[in-house]
Amino acid sequence: MIINKVSPDKHKYLQIIASIDKCPSRLYYFGKLPETRLPSVAIVGTRKPTAYGKEVTHKLAYDLAARGVVIVSGLALGVDGIAHSAALEAGGITIAVLANALPDIRPVTNRDIGERIIASGGAILSEADDETLLGKWSFLQRNRIVAGISDAILITEASSRSGTLNTAARALEQGKEVFVVPGNITSPMSVGCNQLLKQGARLVTSVDDILEVIAPQLLKGQASLALGNTPLETAVLEQLRTGMRDGDELQQTLSCTATDLNVTLTMLEVNGVVRALGGNQWTIR
Repeated sequence: MIINKVSPDKHKYLQIIASIDKCPSRLYYFGKLPETRLPSVAIVGTRKPTAYGKEVTHKLAYDLAARGVVIVSGLALGVDGIAHSAALEAGGITIAVLANALPDIRPVTNRDIGERIIASGGAILSEADDETLLGKWSFLQRNRIVAGISDAILITEASSRSGTLNTAARALEQGKEVFVVPGNITSPMSVGCNQLLKQGARLVTSVDDILEVIAPQLLKGQASLALGNTPLETAVLEQLRTGMRDGDELQQTLSCTATDLNVTLTMLEVNGVVRALGGNQWTIR
């Protein structure tokens, strides 16, 4: 792969980065950067998300990307990787910002996601060159780039000592909006999010909460609720809208056979109406 070099002040998409501390004079990247400025949201969070964190990260990243928002993150394990993958599933554009110099794509466990980003018209970006030393500080430096090329930051799940909070701090220094998903008050993985909300971050329960601030032109009218093609499909969707997730609970509530329910869920998934969360857990896409 060819490593491209660009001066941020000469690239329409990257010019927004001029306001950050120690703005880099050049950036290196694989793939393709948007040719003009597009609404962009950085999605960051814990490397060890709970089932709740995985679900909300996927949903919000997917919905934002489907509306035309560029998803920015750091390709790390956990929330970062989920956000990139969801954007790719939605057919959207996503950009990964690395702490290390190219051509290495780290972490190695997410290299396949990085390759998919490039193949799908996105980019992998870094300010590091071959002579840049890599240390813990490199990730803190990287965070200012993640925030810098974005219009806002979305934190979906973070503990009280999460490095994600550093990205939030960088965003606030740059005058960017910080959006946060509220979490379970008994979960250690939500302490950081709930603390940010106490300090005045914007609460998020849907992508419209973000779009009405950074890109109101992308807001849609109230979408009609998806209907099933059979009475059982419709009944399943009605239960999922109440917050029910468990397949066994669905079967018991709807008094249907396991075979009928499995066929129904499979058809709904094939049609892009529902999504499997794993462990016989389901949600509306």
